[in-house]
Amino acid sequence: MLLTKSTTFIIGPVATLLGYIMNGIFWVQSQIGIESIGLCIILFTIVIYMLLMPLTIKQQKFSKLQSKMNPELQAIQKKYKDKRQDQAAMMKMNEETQAVYQKYGVNPMGSCLQLIIQMPILFALYQVIQNIPAYVGSVYNVFNGVCTKILAVDGFTDIINNFITDNKMTRVRQVTENADSIVDFLYALSPSQWESLQNISQFSGFSDQISKTASEIQKMQTFGVLNIADQPLSYIKTGSLILIIAALAIPLLSWATQMLNLKLMPQAATQNGNNDNNAMASSMKTMNTVMPLMSAFFCFTFPVGLGIYWIASSVVRSIQQLLINRHLNKMNIDDLVNENMKKMEAKRAKEGLPPQKITNQAHQSARNINKIEKGMSGTDEANRAKKVEEAYKNASHAKAGSITAKANLVRDFEERNKKK
Repeated sequence: MLLTKSTTFIIGPVATLLGYIMNGIFWVQSQIGIESIGLCIILFTIVIYMLLMPLTIKQQKFSKLQSKMNPELQAIQKKYKDKRQDQAAMMKMNEETQAVYQKYGVNPMGSCLQLIIQMPILFALYQVIQNIPAYVGSVYNVFNGVCTKILAVDGFTDIINNFITDNKMTRVRQVTENADSIVDFLYALSPSQWESLQNISQFSGFSDQISKTASEIQKMQTFGVLNIADQPLSYIKTGSLILIIAALAIPLLSWATQMLNLKLMPQAATQNGNNDNNAMASSMKTMNTVMPLMSAFFCFTFPVGLGIYWIASSVVRSIQQLLINRHLNKMNIDDLVNENMKKMEAKRAKEGLPPQKITNQAHQSARNINKIEKGMSGTDEANRAKKVEEAYKNASHAKAGSITAKANLVRDFEERNKKK
């Protein structure tokens, strides 16, 4: 893997921006005398996930409403299950589906939008963690002296590429005459591989500088008793009992923290009689079991630093999820619907559009689809419709001269013309 800056579309620029944040964190650590890459990874992960928290909350709110909407949406699908070839029936199904979303004040693409925004950031975050010298100047500069010496050696590319092959270094590609590729190679070296590099005869003239650079970067890479560039498996094979225990802790904690995170995530409700949804739920359950196990397996052969990132991200997400769950559990579903309605009306007013009067129709259509939700009386359903309608009315109140007020005038004008 080439560890220079990512140039991938969208991910590359996002990674550069995140790199500035990581570089800033490492600079602050340097000012207080703690140049630890492992600690920097943890702090960087915390900062990024805190910045993503508003998007996470929005996604969780959508999930909470989705669990309420699912029975109604599934009832619609069941109602039109045998009418897939009937275009008119499909149009009616779409109308009834939209009515359910309108009933809860939800944009069907809302959850997708949050994921579309988050995915490039998470991919870029992974790139920065993997490619630290490309984004943190202080780490890159550690290799400058040795890099310059290697570039001056005749046939250095063949020497290093043979070294990569002999040592089965899978994290780096073949070295070119580019200085960045040499830095990629040097950053990927484990402590034992640094010693092997010193013994290469063509590099004997600057072996002392190699030793000094190895000592400097290893101080940065040391996290507890482990080196983040080494693999847990190498410690298990050759380390002492303390190192073996510490190395085993990385994959075990990676598995445990991811399982905890999955347990805290809200699960969407499904109807027992729907085979498609039961199959989907079964697939999700299998994936939730397999993915943490796979991460634990990879942690044995991947550098310790990557395992630290996986553990830190899972812990941060778990803490976030606890806080979000507490917040959402206190939130009444009607309040959440009303909040969505007000936001929708505020957006329409900002665009100069009149308030939409669809609430009662949406409630009636959804009620015809699924009658009354389990555990909810007709009175409760009517009260919910009334509350949501009031939310529309409240959203339409505005100061004189505002955009909302002008939109209301347009609405009133249209209503008067309809009566004539």
